[in-house]
Amino acid sequence: MSESIEIRSAVELPASREALTLLTADGLKLIGELALPVGKPPVATLVTLHPLPTHGGFMDSHIYRKASNRLPELADIAVLRFNTRGTTSPHGTSQGVFGEGVTEQHDLEAAVNFAISRGLPNIWLVGWSFGTELALKYGHDKEVVGAILLSPPLHRATESDLDKWVGNSRELIALVPELDDYLQPREAQERFSKIQHMQVIGVDGAKHLWVGEGATTRVLNEIVRRVNPAAYPLPDYWQPNL
Repeated sequence: MSESIEIRSAVELPASREALTLLTADGLKLIGELALPVGKPPVATLVTLHPLPTHGGFMDSHIYRKASNRLPELADIAVLRFNTRGTTSPHGTSQGVFGEGVTEQHDLEAAVNFAISRGLPNIWLVGWSFGTELALKYGHDKEVVGAILLSPPLHRATESDLDKWVGNSRELIALVPELDDYLQPREAQERFSKIQHMQVIGVDGAKHLWVGEGATTRVLNEIVRRVNPAAYPLPDYWQPNL
């Protein structure tokens, strides 16, 4: 019998990986990757929206890289990652220039449309920091189950953007670090209070960048608990198939 593997930072579990190019409505090509479960269909799909590219955010930011490395195998979840316009990562550079969260509307729409075109099920937006602004501004009317927000700063998302989620049929969840530099749990509860169906979860001891394996595990478990509860909680060890 093969030995079980502890799931830690650098572990990459089996997945069917496809490099892809998203084409936006304004004619740009965006670099991306789709990771699928091996040999079986996914039960849910994550369209990930990365942190601010002008401050080092890209599709390989560690939470999304680890989601792609673990969730297809452990939770039957498809993970779509991509670089928004003008963003460079180890996977490559997307065309265009940073649009301050405005022209990136086309990027989000291209990713969602791709997921729909591929017949991927139960699509969720997962935004992190800057990515939460895109989800809040442009996800309210898309063909998605809902959005999960990691460390929402609420800088670019306005009150009118939040108003679009009031009474919205799409689910909305925020994971807010206790020690966030921009928006902490108590203020987040107040800022999001108009969206009565929204769940704001404060995470003790966590910081904006979710540094450390404990923080990563908490984030991925919270995602799985929403999008595929049958796979929650995630295991600490993985047993290779013989």
